[in-house]
Amino acid sequence: MAEAADFQGTSASPARRWLRRTGALLAGVPLLAGLLQLPAAAPAQAASGDPVSVSLDSLTPNAPTDGDTLTVSGTVTNNGKQTVTGAHVGLRVGPMLNTRSEISAVARHPDDLQGAAGTEVGGKYEQKFTKLAPGIAEHFSISVPVDKLDLGADGVYEFGVALSGQTSAQPWQQLLGVQRTFLPWQPSDAGTKTRTTFLWPLLSTVHLTARTGAGELQTPEFLNDDLAKELAPGGRLARMVDLGKDLDVTWVIDPDLLASVDAMASGNYRLPGDGDTTTPGPKDHQALAKQWLADLQKAVVGKEVVALPFADPDLASLAHRGTSVTGSLSHLKDATDVAATTVKTVLHVTPSTDYAWPVDGAVDPSIMRVATSAGADRVIARSDSLQDTAGLSYTPSAARPVGGGTTAIVADAKLSTAFEGDLTKAGPATLAVQQFLAQSLEINAQTDQQRSIVVAPQRMPTADQAQAMATAVKALQGGSWSQAQDLTAAAKAKPDPNATTRIPSTSAYPSALRRQELPVSAFGQIARTQDKLDNFQVILSDQSRVVTPFGRAINRGMSTSWRGQEEAGDSYRSGVESWLDDLARQVKLIDKSETKLSGRSATIPVTVQNNLVQPVGHLVLRLSSTMPTRLKIGGKAYAEQSVDIAGGHAQSVKFSTSANANGRATVIAQLYTEDGQEYGAPVTFDVKVTEVTPTVMLVIGGGVLLLVLAGFRMYTQRKRAAARRAGEGGPGEAGEHSDEPGNPGGPGDRLPGESDSASGADDPEQPSDPAPDTAPESTDPSGTGERVDR
Repeated sequence: MAEAADFQGTSASPARRWLRRTGALLAGVPLLAGLLQLPAAAPAQAASGDPVSVSLDSLTPNAPTDGDTLTVSGTVTNNGKQTVTGAHVGLRVGPMLNTRSEISAVARHPDDLQGAAGTEVGGKYEQKFTKLAPGIAEHFSISVPVDKLDLGADGVYEFGVALSGQTSAQPWQQLLGVQRTFLPWQPSDAGTKTRTTFLWPLLSTVHLTARTGAGELQTPEFLNDDLAKELAPGGRLARMVDLGKDLDVTWVIDPDLLASVDAMASGNYRLPGDGDTTTPGPKDHQALAKQWLADLQKAVVGKEVVALPFADPDLASLAHRGTSVTGSLSHLKDATDVAATTVKTVLHVTPSTDYAWPVDGAVDPSIMRVATSAGADRVIARSDSLQDTAGLSYTPSAARPVGGGTTAIVADAKLSTAFEGDLTKAGPATLAVQQFLAQSLEINAQTDQQRSIVVAPQRMPTADQAQAMATAVKALQGGSWSQAQDLTAAAKAKPDPNATTRIPSTSAYPSALRRQELPVSAFGQIARTQDKLDNFQVILSDQSRVVTPFGRAINRGMSTSWRGQEEAGDSYRSGVESWLDDLARQVKLIDKSETKLSGRSATIPVTVQNNLVQPVGHLVLRLSSTMPTRLKIGGKAYAEQSVDIAGGHAQSVKFSTSANANGRATVIAQLYTEDGQEYGAPVTFDVKVTEVTPTVMLVIGGGVLLLVLAGFRMYTQRKRAAARRAGEGGPGEAGEHSDEPGNPGGPGDRLPGESDSASGADDPEQPSDPAPDTAPESTDPSGTGERVDR
């Protein structure tokens, strides 16, 4: 009994149990004991799990037609503790499935032994195994002509791969493992083909920061090196382009991805290093980026390209939480405006910017208003959000006019979600492809009316998911019930009058998606950063060097890729704001220490430093006195001067001041933009004023006068001394020229009215006085040619 419990799910219907018992009796009595144990063992078997797991790794062709040979391959693994003997893998064709719901029911339980239906294809179309040891996987491959499958009318058939065998505990042939899938059967062209639009999304996470190098080249800085991994051979983005180039799909592209790859392709970019340092990007990554862009340019030739708003802003978060913050919608408009330019510059194609794509196609009235506020008049929704309530027996066309000139493009939910989940293994990927094709064929079989169906898969498929998507699209392209159509044609298709156009209420928005939305604080921080950018850019001579990188970084701050990553999103937005603050602080006032002011007036210099590489202007420096009764600036409480500074320079701005009283006065220097907004932090310093009184001025003036008189006395004394020395000489010597100009001490150098008596020659001699060193002045008439000053 315990051994039988290792193999659950082997209980059969009463008729099958009767047949098995009959066969056992014919084979011999020894098997009777095992047959008697079967009813008791069945409940235990149903409680555990399949004794043998069957993986269907490949089914080709995915949609066979007449004359084809179907090849099925995969693995079988013994999950039990008993060795399975006499085993073989066979193919089972079940009944035709007539509704999409039946297909979904089978897809939910692909390995259900109880649900296995149909009869095994007989003959040689099986693979035998002598034994399957516990835990051992064995590969199988079976090929069978399609005409041996006895398929009937066109439609979707349940198709299974099953392993039958026996164990020592249950020594009779029984079904031990199964894998159910679907076989679309449409050997000839359908009378009416479904027009299918498959969106091929080329989006990624945020890669670029707002930081750029200080040089003329403005070297961009990446958050990390993840983009290079996606572009490398086998990487997600590399696979998306390689697979998509041969498909009839509509490319849906985030322009931010193109801008990021283009920045890497330039080779002039940097990656984070240790601490706050950065390192140059590797040259081989530049080659990867160039090759990827070249491949993409070729892949989109002749295909429709839809450009989402730059950085794929989260429309639902904006609608539910961002509209409460002033200015949030302007960022969506800016992101939409720059989208077409970016795509055209990088890919050299003109994209359509008429579409908005909320997350998972979930919409409500507020999302629709926000989605169309930036100019998009077509919103990509999904049928599990915009659900039909009229009980239609068929899937209606995607285009739905919802009022106000807006069209909702309702993608089919089952087709759009077919490739979600882990498809790294071949088995799940094969099942996903077959389920997609089955649903597509069943849609076409619902009615004779031609319809336009849109498939909008997950935003960022993995490489394995992309591979499964490509396999399915190729099968559709080669099939007989579908024809490719681009998104614009689907949007213009005639709407079904019976299809719902009612947008679900806000309360119906999925709670799981709402929990992932960006918080209100994120939009508050974005608004604060934008205000700082507006204040900073007005002083710049080349605004594009700052406005462009920061404008795009602000767009990235509200990207859909931050959903479920609140901490990472907050860190990114904080980094953008912090870097903008750092740049703005490069233009600043230099701190001043206390200034002493002696006298009634003086000039006070204030220095403005510009550490940016570009000139700045449109700045006004205001110097204000907090005590204008003591100290005035330019004759009033404050004075202003315009400031223009070259890059990497400082400028000293001088203000005239006047003092009315002594003491200390506080002065405030503040920069303003020309529109009156404060710029940067103020600089406050004290001015110590020493008042000069009239008495002090008289004392100072008297001292100066005494110094002048003393100097004059010394000057005249020198002249008299020189004159006396000249009188001692003969007429033909020095005395002849004693009156010539320039002879120090000569009569010609004396002031008018000055006499020799001033020398004191006629004064009474004091006993201590020295003997005169010059003779008394002669009283004879002056000779011809002499000049006499009297």
